[in-house]
Amino acid sequence: MLRQVPQKLALGMGVGEHGDEEFRYQKTIERSTVQTISPRLEGVLGLRRVRAAYRSERRTLSSNKFLNNMLREGLDIDSTSMVAELDRRFGIPGVAKVCEGNGGLPRVLISGSFGHGEMYLHGAQVTSWKPAGKNEVLFISTKTRWEEGQAIRGGIPICFPWFRAKADDPHAPAHGFVRTKPWQLESIVETEFGVAVTMFTESDEHTRRWWPGEFRLEHRVTFGSELSLEVLCTNTGTTSLRFEEALHTYNRVADVERVRLQGLNTVRFLDNTDSNREKLQRGDVVIASQTDNAYLDTSSTIDLSDADMRRRIRLTKANSLTTVVWNPWREGAAGLRDLGEGEWKQFVCVEASNVLDAAIHLPPGQEHRMIAILSVEKL
Repeated sequence: MLRQVPQKLALGMGVGEHGDEEFRYQKTIERSTVQTISPRLEGVLGLRRVRAAYRSERRTLSSNKFLNNMLREGLDIDSTSMVAELDRRFGIPGVAKVCEGNGGLPRVLISGSFGHGEMYLHGAQVTSWKPAGKNEVLFISTKTRWEEGQAIRGGIPICFPWFRAKADDPHAPAHGFVRTKPWQLESIVETEFGVAVTMFTESDEHTRRWWPGEFRLEHRVTFGSELSLEVLCTNTGTTSLRFEEALHTYNRVADVERVRLQGLNTVRFLDNTDSNREKLQRGDVVIASQTDNAYLDTSSTIDLSDADMRRRIRLTKANSLTTVVWNPWREGAAGLRDLGEGEWKQFVCVEASNVLDAAIHLPPGQEHRMIAILSVEKL
């Protein structure tokens, strides 16, 4: 049984020839889902015909587009009111709540029998996942700058459309622009597997400043006994896209020097701390110095064993041909202003990705989906 609030009905507010407000419905290219507009939303809009139009057109609802339209009409809506409206529209009592988080940034809080989770609209970034009966899985720095335009240090940032520095532009933001961009909330759905939160972003004037591609990027995260992440890119332009992508997962560990990664034995990798020289992994991966390895041509499952925390974090992935393992170590951490003293020892990043020669080439009108699933078990 699904419980879902409206997704994406793009509304344009105008004035009819008789002076009354009217709404122009924009057709969406996404598949629609059978929905019912809540009486609360109908009250907010003040138009009974919204319900009839919604049922007949089977549209979905884009919360931020609607709120942006209200702002363009000169209505006085502060950030607190906007977040409250998002919660009225998308929240599920006792399960999912939209509220202000650190720095006043909007977030979705998830709770249920499966545990707890947190996801910010800033970068569509998951910042917490705590399965029932288990400890927090993700690391967040105490020095994170919770500000618009700044990256959140920790959780699961999305790197897109390039990874690391942009090869042809040293001034471009590292790891692309979507991790510091406000996303739009599309849906919150309760299923038998947990709670799925979907956010999306699209190409605009800001993205075209750095990259000419026309795209729609969707991030669907299901918080349950497992954490499932799906990144879907649609080429909405007329030319082919080439892009890199990564789910830059910060796994919380007790001591990075004492963990082991299994599943990469005999896999070739490029060592970014050694001029990207190609090397061969022999045995388990251990972190004994600054590490920035891109493992090539691998779709294998990775196990992160942490004896001190008595748990194993497993990464299973699909449509991902590279796995990145990263830790800045003491030397690299010293140059990261948003990382607390000694915090480099508390995480290791293991990233489902398609980077370097595994970059995606996507023709016009086509979609590409990368999936990563995290699970936790006791050692």
